[in-house]
Amino acid sequence: MSVEENRLANMLDPEKSEPPCQTKTLGNYLWDDLPDETKWADCVHCGMCLEACPTYQETGEEQNSPRGRVYLIKAVAEGKIDVNEAFAKPIFDCLDCRACETACPADVQVGALIEEARGQIRQAMPLTGFAGALNKTALKGFFPHQTRLNKLGGLMRFYQKSGLQSVTRKTGLLNVIPKHLKEMESILPEVGKPVLGRYPEVIPPEGETKQRVGMLTGCIMDVMFSDVNEATIRVLTHNGFEVGLPKNQGCCGALHVHAGERETGKELAKRNVEAFKDYDKVLVNAAGCGCALQEYHELFRNDPEMLPLAEEFSAKVEDVSKFLYDHDFERPKAEVRTKVTYHDACHLAHGQGVRFEPRQLLKEIPGVEMVDMPDADRCCGSAGIYNLTHPEMAGALLERKIADVPDNVEMISMGNPGCMLQMAMGVKKYGRSEKVVHTVQLLDLAYEKEKEELGVKS
Repeated sequence: MSVEENRLANMLDPEKSEPPCQTKTLGNYLWDDLPDETKWADCVHCGMCLEACPTYQETGEEQNSPRGRVYLIKAVAEGKIDVNEAFAKPIFDCLDCRACETACPADVQVGALIEEARGQIRQAMPLTGFAGALNKTALKGFFPHQTRLNKLGGLMRFYQKSGLQSVTRKTGLLNVIPKHLKEMESILPEVGKPVLGRYPEVIPPEGETKQRVGMLTGCIMDVMFSDVNEATIRVLTHNGFEVGLPKNQGCCGALHVHAGERETGKELAKRNVEAFKDYDKVLVNAAGCGCALQEYHELFRNDPEMLPLAEEFSAKVEDVSKFLYDHDFERPKAEVRTKVTYHDACHLAHGQGVRFEPRQLLKEIPGVEMVDMPDADRCCGSAGIYNLTHPEMAGALLERKIADVPDNVEMISMGNPGCMLQMAMGVKKYGRSEKVVHTVQLLDLAYEKEKEELGVKS
């Protein structure tokens, strides 16, 4: 039954309408977990968001602007348009980068509206065929299951270390896959072993304990960037923090919420709320994950049982760079002579409002020379899996981002794994030489160098 047919069925005979579990409708939104109409009430379509929006900058199309998308979401709620492909395309073309929220004088929560609308679209228009199978396999078959992800990581390590990767590249077998996937394969980091399950559940600090903190290891971060997790643990313990790695934690659910799979996102959120219930602070080194965790209360706004638990949890979540700065981190003494520029991950700068702290961590490392990047908070095109689902737009954004990287720097620092992959791809594609690093890795490098100079074993 189409959305229009279902709407008519509701009017003519409610007992024959779909879905049977529906409790409330809003215009042509016919499913549970409705978009929050209070979120668009403050939008006066002033246009302050236009020049902040990467997709509007690229296309100049009103439907690809924040105010255009807000208008469309509101129009469905007022029954003016249906939930159909014409509505779905601009909603899913959005990067969900939140730059519009930074620019908006009325604080309209565009990101949350986009995610709520996507939830309605995926219930009314489920993905089918290859796209549906891929979506189900990735978002429901792998990401919610850490064991399966770890096995996938093991296969990737075998692919890299067995010589299979080299053979595959030399023989041209990669030419059968789309160009953007081939480019991504070319910059895959060396896959290590996940931290979760390999490290003890509680890691004591060096010296006296200042505070005990929980740490989200993440899914992609722990599989693809376990070295960043290891560096994060070393930096925290060096600064006197006991680090807890609850074994029952899991994927944050950000990719699921971005894709409109809100029910799966809620299940993952419940798991993490339970996993970290005994911690007063939950630290995250992935911007997208941190933003998602801080917005769990948004997922459960219509669930009176879960809402207070989600609100309590979200209040405990903090990016590791902000936490270290706010807790008087130990200033490194060893020099790391390098020129660094900093890229603001969207969900760190716009989603969490963290800009100053990571830059200060870098500036406090002796020998590090910071060089400002123009439009540092403009999206690189990664945006979760946007670079996989929208390769052309993501590629255009990446080209502009790489063009903004200052010519005289040796490293590009940031705080999100998706950005790290995207920027590394851009560096290689455009013949650059900069090394892409996580901010905490540079701090870890300084501490480790200091220990080497003092003859202290790690």
